[in-house]
Amino acid sequence: MSAEAVGMHMPAVVTLDDVAAMNAADPNGHRYETSPEGVLSVMPPPDSEHAMIASRLFAWLIMAGWPADQVLQAAGVRISGPNGAGGRIPDLTVWRKPPVRSVWAAVIDVVLVVEIVSPGSEAMDSVTKVREYASAGIPQYWVVDRDGAQTVTLHRLAGTGAYEERARMPLAWLLQTAPVDHLD
Repeated sequence: MSAEAVGMHMPAVVTLDDVAAMNAADPNGHRYETSPEGVLSVMPPPDSEHAMIASRLFAWLIMAGWPADQVLQAAGVRISGPNGAGGRIPDLTVWRKPPVRSVWAAVIDVVLVVEIVSPGSEAMDSVTKVREYASAGIPQYWVVDRDGAQTVTLHRLAGTGAYEERARMPLAWLLQTAPVDHLD
């Protein structure tokens, strides 16, 4: 289907319910997200390298004692902004307590959001989502680049309301440490 044909069938304003329906209906595993300003993003389905990185981080957290119902892959979070609410689907989220069952969970108990950079998502993960997650008050945001070292950049929310880079290291190094060394 052409972009023109898709555009003809799109509502003037895309709601979080619309985005949830798009995610549920996509037979190819694309992720549909929207910014608090209403900008729709379509992410390609994760490939095997992406899935492996997410699985390694998930296992690392679980083996260190985080309860499985507090470490979630591809769970939707509601990102509020001055003009409305958006919805993002981070690759991994860590919670203080299990979130209430919802398609778009409130971020009140989110401790950490992790995004794994995919081809074409570099600007979204390293600029747009940095701003959105900081504005939402999420204490930590990690970005995993898919370079040779699978470099992880650890951001912590500062008193200014913006993230500051706390560390940058290869994923293999991070996995040799304890999560408690990096998470409050």
